[in-house]
Amino acid sequence: MSTTRRTGEGHGRVGSVLSGIAVALGCVLFLGGFIWGAIVYQPYTVPTDSMTPTIGAGDRVLAERIDGSEIKRGDVVVFQDKSWGDLPMVKRVVGIGGDRVACCTDGKLTVNGKKIEEPYLQGRQTASVTGIKSTTVPAGRLFFLGDERSGSLDSTVHLDDIDHGSVARDAVRARVDAVAWPMDGMLPKPTGFEALPGGISHPGPLKLMLTAVVAGAVLVLAGAAYGPLAKRGRRPRPKSAEPVRA
Repeated sequence: MSTTRRTGEGHGRVGSVLSGIAVALGCVLFLGGFIWGAIVYQPYTVPTDSMTPTIGAGDRVLAERIDGSEIKRGDVVVFQDKSWGDLPMVKRVVGIGGDRVACCTDGKLTVNGKKIEEPYLQGRQTASVTGIKSTTVPAGRLFFLGDERSGSLDSTVHLDDIDHGSVARDAVRARVDAVAWPMDGMLPKPTGFEALPGGISHPGPLKLMLTAVVAGAVLVLAGAAYGPLAKRGRRPRPKSAEPVRA
């Protein structure tokens, strides 16, 4: 009997240690994922519908803090430029320094003579409503359009400015990776720009962060649940009553 009891107690101690390790590791992953996310990402609320249907007015987005020099064509970015107003704005980059942006060939935007497929446009609208004939983006600057081409106050509104509606790269604050609320998830890849020199950007570590948070939560819950379940399993069973002899 003593050997069996010691073995059961040994298993209980091992289970308790593993439970503690699971909880500790879970806390590290859970809190680490949140802290990592807070360092790398900045939440923004989009005030207008100029990026619909990709991002709607009032949507809460998560934008990775990156330097403007890392921005590529097709990125949806948060930027702030005094000539555009006092508030941060969210637009899509369709041209970088040296690009020739024009519209339209068969209703499509062209960059350096290449037609750009834009599946994110509202109801398959054509790019012809942007009002661009042809413009060259100055070096070190970016050309922006909204995905809602008919009502977006984007670079087309500033075409007569000195820099042809472009914005300096250092005006960029972050690149939008996902819509957090409503939970639409990661933005679709702007594949229409993929064949151009430099390609397109890869999303930041948001998925890895979310995986760490979810895995941490699972470990914490599993470790915390071990104790009550183990006690229930060790609870002595009531002895059956002996038959009464006549």
